[in-house]
Amino acid sequence: MTLTKAQIVDQIRDEIGFIRNETIEIVEALLELMKSSLESGEDVLISGFGKFCVRNKRKRKGRNPATGDDLILDARRTVTFRCSGKLRDRVNGK
Repeated sequence: MTLTKAQIVDQIRDEIGFIRNETIEIVEALLELMKSSLESGEDVLISGFGKFCVRNKRKRKGRNPATGDDLILDARRTVTFRCSGKLRDRVNGK
């Protein structure tokens, strides 16, 4: 099962006691802050959870899987996530 933004809002609302609209605004503000930081090339570090990093990928050779034709993929930026040791341990049941 996937955890959705609506479920995050509901769980935060239940735990903290804010009204639904306030909780939605807080979650949206957090996500916008993260998106703008990543867009400007800054990493986002959340202690105890992990780090979102912007990586630059070079132009590279690729292949169209449908036709098998070779092509050149443009340079681009991607976001990667590295989990913290604490999160890794929890996921692995330690």
